[in-house]
Amino acid sequence: MPLTLLADLHTHSVASGHGFSTVTEIAGAASSAGLELVAVTDHGPSVPGGADAWYFWNVRAVPVRMGGVVVLMGCEANVTEAGEGVDIPGEVLAGLDLVAVGFHPLTGFDGSSSARNTAALLRAMRNPLVDVVTHPGSADFPLDVEEIAAAAVELGVVLELNDHSFDPHSSRARSSGREIAFAEAARDAGGFICIGSDAHYHDSVGSFARASQVAQSIGFPRERILNRDAVSVLKHLRGRRPRPRLEALDEAVAATEATGEAR
Repeated sequence: MPLTLLADLHTHSVASGHGFSTVTEIAGAASSAGLELVAVTDHGPSVPGGADAWYFWNVRAVPVRMGGVVVLMGCEANVTEAGEGVDIPGEVLAGLDLVAVGFHPLTGFDGSSSARNTAALLRAMRNPLVDVVTHPGSADFPLDVEEIAAAAVELGVVLELNDHSFDPHSSRARSSGREIAFAEAARDAGGFICIGSDAHYHDSVGSFARASQVAQSIGFPRERILNRDAVSVLKHLRGRRPRPRLEALDEAVAATEATGEAR
């Protein structure tokens, strides 16, 4: 039976510098794909052309619902060895709905060794504002699989199984084996994964087929796939810390319910 996923927690808009769709187009594509929730996770400023901190500071301007879809405004920050371990200030991260972090080339971190990469990522994961590690199997930034998986369980951080890594034409195609290794380690350690499209164009929002098939083939428990539906995503995020836009969503839902009762 095919694995049904109703949320996409990894998409990029034009604000990432190398994305080609607007937030409105992403939300529309999510609605057309039958999703309940989509997260816009634009690249942090260390990526060439990435979004400035001011962009992330102003995400409150975006509606929490668009076309019947819950729209989370987050980031895909970059691992650093300075400050709080990521390239976006903590006071800005605190206003986001979802904070993902990952390694990317040309960001000032060269990924010279597994030990160095692992230490840097562990430091970022210990930042209490970090929720997700994106494409941890990247061949350009080798990591200690077991150590990262154990830390993810301890810290409540979700490891991503990235659909783009299983596209034979993608730049990360050679990372697919390590992506599977991380998913298996998360499975065995009792951790959670999310399956992300990593869409850089709106037509790819909700494209999970390759990674979903991998999750099924390794017997990953559905109840530990975070993006199985919007309720699971929102419950997890709310349980970790307050998030201003999600509080606004709660208020909107309460107001709608009150209006319905009044009728």
